[in-house]
Amino acid sequence: MRTIIFYRTDSGKCPVEKFLDSLKPKQAKKVLWVLQLVEELDRVPTQYFKKLVSTEDIWEVRVQVGKDIFRLLGFFEGSRLIVLNHAFQKKTQKTPARVIALAKKRKRDYLRRKKK
Repeated sequence: MRTIIFYRTDSGKCPVEKFLDSLKPKQAKKVLWVLQLVEELDRVPTQYFKKLVSTEDIWEVRVQVGKDIFRLLGFFEGSRLIVLNHAFQKKTQKTPARVIALAKKRKRDYLRRKKK
């Protein structure tokens, strides 16, 4: 079983919570359902959870609601804790490089502040 937490900036803002709050109720319900799968299933189908290639261990939670596609990016801290640090609505086939760069930056920030 895994545990998911959301990254917070140094000032206490939570980008993932802000994104979830912007969703329609049906969309938010599906995202929360997928997050529950990721936490509870030992082997999560890649349809819902997958490591991004060449990204310093950035993982994506994958959610589709009708034609809307959402991604929540994050990383593992240890073997069971997932820190989600970015979320967005996907509009292109490939995950934009700037989005991956932001997830990497937030990962470094989280780990740096955790050491203190």
